[in-house]
Amino acid sequence: MTDIAPIRRALLSVSDKTGLIELGRALAGRGVELLSTGGSAKALRDAGLTVRDVADVTGFPEMMDGRVKTLHPAVHGGLLALRDNDAHVKAMDEHGIGAIDLLVVNLYPFESTVAGGADYDTCIENIDIGGPAMIRAAAKNHGFVNVVVDTEDYAPLLEQMEANDGGTTLAFRQKLAMTAYSRTAAYDSAVSTWMAAQQSDSAPRRRTVAGSLAQVLRYGENPHQSASFYLDGSARPGVATAQQLQGKELSYNNINDTDAAFELASEFAPDDGPACAIIKHANPCGVARAATLKEAYARAFDCDRTSAFGGIIALNQRLDGATAEEIAQIFTEVVIAPGADEDARRIFEAKKNLRLLITEGMADPREAAQTIRQVSGGYLMQDKDNGHITADDLKVVTKRQPTDAEMADMLFAWKVAKHVKSNAIVYVKDGATVGVGAGQMSRVDSCRIAARKSQDMAEALGLSAPLTQGSVVASDAFFPFADGLLTAAEAGATAVIHPGGSMRDDKVIEAADEAGLAMVLTGMRHFRH
Repeated sequence: MTDIAPIRRALLSVSDKTGLIELGRALAGRGVELLSTGGSAKALRDAGLTVRDVADVTGFPEMMDGRVKTLHPAVHGGLLALRDNDAHVKAMDEHGIGAIDLLVVNLYPFESTVAGGADYDTCIENIDIGGPAMIRAAAKNHGFVNVVVDTEDYAPLLEQMEANDGGTTLAFRQKLAMTAYSRTAAYDSAVSTWMAAQQSDSAPRRRTVAGSLAQVLRYGENPHQSASFYLDGSARPGVATAQQLQGKELSYNNINDTDAAFELASEFAPDDGPACAIIKHANPCGVARAATLKEAYARAFDCDRTSAFGGIIALNQRLDGATAEEIAQIFTEVVIAPGADEDARRIFEAKKNLRLLITEGMADPREAAQTIRQVSGGYLMQDKDNGHITADDLKVVTKRQPTDAEMADMLFAWKVAKHVKSNAIVYVKDGATVGVGAGQMSRVDSCRIAARKSQDMAEALGLSAPLTQGSVVASDAFFPFADGLLTAAEAGATAVIHPGGSMRDDKVIEAADEAGLAMVLTGMRHFRH
C-alpha cells in the first residue's frame, strides 16, 4: 500500500455516459491507456479516442447478450493484484495480466427499470453482475486502485491527478472505496427488496435499506445531535422530492414536520376542494376545507392561532396570491404545496426565511409503502397506514342516526385523527378542526385538552361559545370507558366516530344514547406513536 498511486491504465464501462467523453479525454491527455466495453468503447471511439476492447485483453468476446465480458482473470487480476507483493507481480508477469489502476463503472439501471414498471424479465436483465464484481475487487484493493461509481466524482479524480502528478492519495482512494461499497450495497438492497415483493414476502429473512445523501443537516432534533437527510429513490410527491424555491436550508425538524403536514393535506383530493393543514411538532394544530384556499387556511388557523405561529403549512392546491398574503401575516417556517402562482411567489419573496416547497402533485394516501423505525438493537418495519373508510363502511350503533352534516364532519375528523399522535382526539365542525388533543397517556385527558384549547380560542376570537359547540369528535381508538365520551359531550359534541372493539362498548353506547349522541364505529384503528 502506498500513499500516492499513479494511474497508467483505466477501465471505463458505464451505463450512464454523462461526462464519459470529457473524462476519457482528460485521462488520455495524461497518457492513461483506456480499456472499455460495448457502448462505452464505441462512445469513446466516436469521440476520436484510442480505446482497447476488454475482449482483446481477455481473449474472449462478449457473449450471452453481454452477460459475460469482464468476468475474467485478466480483468480481476489487474484489479486485485498487490503491486508490492512479489508473488502477485510474478503471477501477473507469468499470465500476461496488466495492472488496472482506475475503474470507472456505473451499474445497469436496475432501480429506474423497476420504477418505470418494466416486466419481470426486463428487470432481471437489468441486474448487473460484472459491474458489482469489478467494483468490489477494485474497492478491496484501494491501496493501489481507484474505483469511481458516481459521475460527481469525475472532477475530484482529475483534480487529484493534477495535484499529484497523475496519481491519487490513499485518503482519496479510501473515500472512493467507501462510496463504491455503499453503491453495491444499495444496488443489492434494491434487487433483494424487489425480489421479495415479487414473491409477496413481507418479512424476508434479511432486509436492507439504502439511501443517497441529499443533505448534511446543521443538526438534528437538538443542536448537540448531528444529522443528515437521505433519499430512498421513491418518486412519491413530498418533502423529499419537492423543489425549494426560497428560504434557508430545511432543518431536521422542518423536514419531519413538513412530511407530516403534506401527508395530511394529501388525504384531501384537490378535485374535492381546497384544504389546508397546519402542523406544529408533527401534530396538526388546524385543518380545514373551504370554498377557497384562503378561507381554508383562515379556518385552519382559527383552530389554534397560538400553536400555528412558527408552524408548517401544507396545501392541497396551487398556492395563490390571496392565500399567500394571509399566510405572510405571521411567522411560518415552511409552506408546501403542489404549485404556486407568480403573485404568491412575489409576496413570499419579502419573507426571506420562509421556505416555499413545490411538489408538482399530491401524494396518494392509499399507496402501499413501508415505514421503518429504529429501536435499540434493531428496526421495526410495518406497512404505511393507508387505511381509509367511506360512509358505507360505518356502523351506526346508537338510537339516533347522524345527520348528513355530522356524517361529513365525522369522515373529515377521522382523516385528521389518523395523523394525530395517540391518544388522539379531534373535534370538527363544518369541515374544520376546532380542537385537537394529541399524545396524551389518557384518552380522557386528550378530550379535555382539545376542549380547553377550543374554549381558549373562542375567547381569543371574541365568540360567545366554545368552537366545539355543535361539533363532532373522532377518537383514533375505542373509548375504554364512557368518561372520555362524556367529556366530549360536555364540550358540545353531538356525534362520535371511533373504531369500537372495547369489552365495554355496550356501556359506552348506552352512555351515548343517554347523552343524545349519534355514534358510528369504523372497525379500524389509527394509532400513531
